Amino acid sequence: MYDFVVVGAGPAGSRFSRRAAERGYDVLVLERGEVGKPLACSGHVSTDIWDFTPEGAREDLLQNEVYGARFHVGGPESADYQFYKREVVSNVIDRVGLDRRLAETAREAGADLRENHSVSGVEEYRDHVEVTVNAPDGTETFEARMVAGCDGPVSRVRSELGLPDPGEKLQGVLAFSEEDDPGDYVDVHLTAPRFFAWRIPRGDSGVEYGLAAPPGSDPTAKELFSEFTSEYDVETTHFCAGMIPVGPAEKVTSRRGFLIGDAAAQTKPFTGGGILYGMTAADHAAREIDPERPGTLAAYEDAWRDDLSTEIKLGHWIRKAYSLPEPVQHAGLAVFEGEIGVHMDKPTSFFSKEHLKKLLSRA
Repeated sequence: MYDFVVVGAGPAGSRFSRRAAERGYDVLVLERGEVGKPLACSGHVSTDIWDFTPEGAREDLLQNEVYGARFHVGGPESADYQFYKREVVSNVIDRVGLDRRLAETAREAGADLRENHSVSGVEEYRDHVEVTVNAPDGTETFEARMVAGCDGPVSRVRSELGLPDPGEKLQGVLAFSEEDDPGDYVDVHLTAPRFFAWRIPRGDSGVEYGLAAPPGSDPTAKELFSEFTSEYDVETTHFCAGMIPVGPAEKVTSRRGFLIGDAAAQTKPFTGGGILYGMTAADHAAREIDPERPGTLAAYEDAWRDDLSTEIKLGHWIRKAYSLPEPVQHAGLAVFEGEIGVHMDKPTSFFSKEHLKKLLSRA
């Protein structure tokens, strides 16, 4: 019997698997396809990403360094409001390469990672769980003391455990052009309903264009994306789509199961990004959860919420600004435009001494 069966080998699943294996637990990781495929997430992350990766990852995965963002209330030709730092704010990375590097690190730590294993059922019992999968050689069932659902926004584990869905799901789409753009700024367009569109320069790896909108919006997210890229007059390839969960449920644990990452909606409400939040929660899970003591699941719930809940709550307030009337958006962006002292993953940094000092220096 395994200590943990981990479903999903994205950043959250691989991070938890690595940390749990390093603590001496017997870990089985099940990935429904190939690690890193299909791509359904942006590769724009804070520089904190390297705190979660093995030595040498930055040299292999880094594609561009970003110093700020240009916010637009309209399309590409509209006036922009620039926000910047004098040092690197964020990095653009090889997103597929990140998944593969993290999965390999989990393997090196001792986790048994199996690709092309799609979970079809999870049963909880008093002292163990049974996870049934469709594998290349047929149906298999694995027993473990606990199951970790790290299988994304449309989580089969969450459904099988009867845990509540995230508060909201957005439809995200992205694609890539072949432009050679080593630019220092990302472009953010407050044009998509209740969210935004983006353009991210990836150096000689092209440019990423993306957008998110509520499911069922009219026009649809795909139609809005087509309009957006047409305004930039570019042709894109490698179109990807996926759901973005926003708003964690009140409970992400069951009797012998727990959720991490997008499955738990551990994401930033104002960008939809969840790589850093998910891996942060994975570290809490690996530290707090003892597979032989189900009561420790409560410690995981407390730990990740103590760490991230304030950031998530403030993130919801930031997102509300995307739907303000255009005159109000222009006025607000004009007031705060300029050098900043905020961290892209931490809304609380808006109230930091560093950021307040930047604001006062412009007064």
